[in-house]
Amino acid sequence: MKSWVLIFISVLLGALGQVCMKSGMSHLGPISLRFSTIFTTIFQMLSSPFVLLGLFLYAVSTIFWLTVLSRLDLSYAYPMISVSYALVLIFSWIFFQERFGLMRFFGVLLICGGVFLVSRS
Repeated sequence: MKSWVLIFISVLLGALGQVCMKSGMSHLGPISLRFSTIFTTIFQMLSSPFVLLGLFLYAVSTIFWLTVLSRLDLSYAYPMISVSYALVLIFSWIFFQERFGLMRFFGVLLICGGVFLVSRS
């Protein structure tokens, strides 16, 4: 499989993992990491099907990423992860109806422009 396809699969799965984890945590509501409640909180997080799905997608993403790292220079491959910013922005808008302003949009666009420049080197 081509390296850029592996990068895209890794980035896509990572972004989808974030969406799943956000969905699961939204159902739990705000949490606290106080020492007295840490084990209960962790149990609640790991009992959420969406959190578990998100972690699974992250693990699969990592397998693809390790394959990428075995083939490409880290200085070339790592900036490609930045494409996930754009994917998460789009997915957040679609799945959570999150709003974003022009500054955030142009910031992500600037990041993607930088990734394009790195990919041309």
